[in-house]
Formats: sequence, structure tokens, C-alpha cells
Amino acid sequence: MILPALPAEAAPLLLALQPAFTQPTWHRFTLLMVAAVLTTGRRTIANLLRTAGPLAPGHKTSYQRVLSAASWSGLQLACLLTAFILRYLVPDGIVCLVGDDTVESHPGRKVYGKARHRDPVRSSHSYTAWRYGHRWIVLAVLVRFPFASRPWALPVLVDLYRSEEENGRRQRPHRTPAQLMCRLLRLLLLRFPDRSFVFVGDASYGTHETARFVYRHRSRLTLVSKLHPAANLFTSPPRYRGKGRPRVKGRRLPKPCEAVAQRRRFGRRTVGWYGGGTRQVQVASGTGQWYKAGRGLVPLRGVFVRDRQGTHRDEYFFTTNPTLTSEAVIGYYTGRWNIEQGYQQMKEELGLDHFEGRSWRGFHHHAALVLLAYGFLALEHRRAAAAEKPVKKKSVHQAELAGHSPGAATAFGAACAGSVPTLPETAWYTHTDLTE
Repeated sequence: MILPALPAEAAPLLLALQPAFTQPTWHRFTLLMVAAVLTTGRRTIANLLRTAGPLAPGHKTSYQRVLSAASWSGLQLACLLTAFILRYLVPDGIVCLVGDDTVESHPGRKVYGKARHRDPVRSSHSYTAWRYGHRWIVLAVLVRFPFASRPWALPVLVDLYRSEEENGRRQRPHRTPAQLMCRLLRLLLLRFPDRSFVFVGDASYGTHETARFVYRHRSRLTLVSKLHPAANLFTSPPRYRGKGRPRVKGRRLPKPCEAVAQRRRFGRRTVGWYGGGTRQVQVASGTGQWYKAGRGLVPLRGVFVRDRQGTHRDEYFFTTNPTLTSEAVIGYYTGRWNIEQGYQQMKEELGLDHFEGRSWRGFHHHAALVLLAYGFLALEHRRAAAAEKPVKKKSVHQAELAGHSPGAATAFGAACAGSVPTLPETAWYTHTDLTE
């Protein structure tokens, strides 16, 4: 049994995951997870058992069946891990969620779910690199540890994206990455009805469909993402006068790129930036109703950001909560970069690319093993740092995670507790924070 050989501080996490397994499977899964942290090179079952040595009793096939044949639920395991993180690491306040996808290559002709995907690491704006393998949709919780200068993105939910050709061949409905992410967000809302969340995603998840889903759950969920410069923005529809078909939108507002081109003065702000630092930027913001034919209107607040140091290109962000300040929106989005750094750490330290097997069950179980091992590694770092230097215990407010002022976060928390106010009938980029 591996549990007595581990530090006492690791027991709460391992015991919290026990309800998802039978007793024999739990012991074997725990040993594999700890061995995945200690092993160097490929994380195959044979290498993991070689690292564990005499701590792994029984035949090696009993450990291989943990990933290939055991009937434990990865969904139940993910919910137990999320409950542990929210209880011990984010006990109160708003939970900051970040979402992204990562592509992992896997050789073989008969590998389940394999397809050709765009590699975001090797691709650029002028060049697209393709990679054959799996595309994982990951939802993570941002947590700040005392030993780290930046928040850590701890993955809690993961789903495998299947291409349209794969779904057609298996006669199942096709779901885009944004739709899969909405399923993961809906699961968190159902399992944790007493918590409020802020979800931050890149342009792939900043779609009108995602914004509409978040707006339906606006009392507990807020979206922060990138906005297309040519998005169609309108005012609210006028009151119905009883004649003809009711209008679904009001007058057209300038597109974000048009509104920015017409401006001559921008506000100046010091905001949280990538890597945990701060940056002097020029900002402009405003409100409007995002319209898509057949999908209706979604109220949003758009923010234009121009880096005064010239190292980043101009960006357009938006949020479904119009009461958020420009600093809060920028701070939330720049904090999303921590999930990219988490992917790099998982690939370098835990061998995220080294998935075994060819079946559906084997891939999902191996993904759960690696993601849990990453969370276990983060908690062990936290334990070691606490042992070296005692840290005063306090709750981590999500304003500190995003890098904006506590006053803005307090206003944001109050806004999440109630309904979103009606947007004023004004043109875009005419908010009071545009003055220098």
C-alpha cells in the first residue's frame, strides 16, 4: 500500500478520491498516480511499476486493467477533485475558471478519436501547423499558492473532441469545442449550486452561442473572452406597438473596429498582465447587444486594449457582465495564460503526450490519471513550501488571481449575486471611463 509511505498531508486528497473506486482499484490507481509524478521518461505502465518497485504487489496486468478495463467513472472522479479544490483551496468568493484545448499526437492507424487538428503551439497568424492525434478540451480552476509568483491552473474537467468525420462515422451528433465547454460549465453549475464562477476562454470559446449560454445563467456565471472586431452590435429592440412583427433588435451600433478608429483619445490604466506583472495600457470600453441571426441578442461590455509598450497587438475583449470594469476584464483574460503554462509543465514533468492504449476507456482513464497527478504535484509543492515557511492562513480572493483591485472585485461579486442590469441605449465606447 502506497499511502503509509507518503507524507501525512497527502492523505486528504487521496482519501477524497476513494469513493470513485472499489478498494483494490483505489490502491492501484493511487500507486500509479504517485509513480507518474516520480517517473522520468515515458509514463507507460511498465515504467510506472518499475519506479514503484516493491510498493506495487501483484501482477502487472492488474495495474494495466485499471486504465483499460476497470469500470470507474472519470466524471465522478473529476467532481470529487473539484469539490476538494473548492473546499480547501478556494473556500469562499468567486471561482475563476479558465478553459482551453491542447493537441497531443499519438501514432497508430486504429487509435480511437484520432484526427487532424491545428497545433496552436507551432502555428502562427500566417502559418498553420497540423498535428495528428487527440484534442482535449480542459476546464481548470485558477489557484494561487504561496510558493508561486503566478496562479496555477489545476485541471478539473476534461473531454475529448471528436472530429465531424469521426462523429459521422459513428452516427453521433457533432459538438464543437465551445459546445463541449458549455457541457463542462453546466456540470459545475449543477454540482456546485452554492458557488459563482467566472469563465475565461480564448476566441474559440468566445462565441455567440457560449455567450448566450452564460447569459442564461448570469446570476452565477460570467464569461470573459475575445471579441471579434467586426461583431454586430445593436441597441435593445423598441417596445412593440401592436402592428406587424415585433422587432428583435434596435438600431445598429458602430462595430468595435469602427468605433476605435473614430476615437482620438483613450483612457490610461495600469492593469494585470501576462506572467503576473502589470502593464500600462490605453483602454476604451462600452456596452451593446451582440446579435446573431436566429439566436437573438446578448448584452455585453466590450473593452479595447492597446499596449503602450508595443509588445502586444491591439485586442478586443468582452464580458457578459456589463458592471465589470476595464481593469477587471483585462486582468481576468491575461490570467488565462496560466493554463498554457500548465500544459507545458504537464508535458515536461508528467508526459502528457505519452498516452497508452487504443480504446475509448483507456484514453479517458489515462487522461484522468495525468491530470490528477498534476494536481497532486501542485499540492505537494504547497505542502513543502508551508513546511519551510509558515504562511498566515487567509482566503484567496479571485480579485488577486485576476490582478485587479479589490474594489472592482467587490462590485463584481455584488453584480453576480443579482441580475444583470438593463444596458443603456448608447453608442459603443461612450462609457465614463474613457476620459483620460
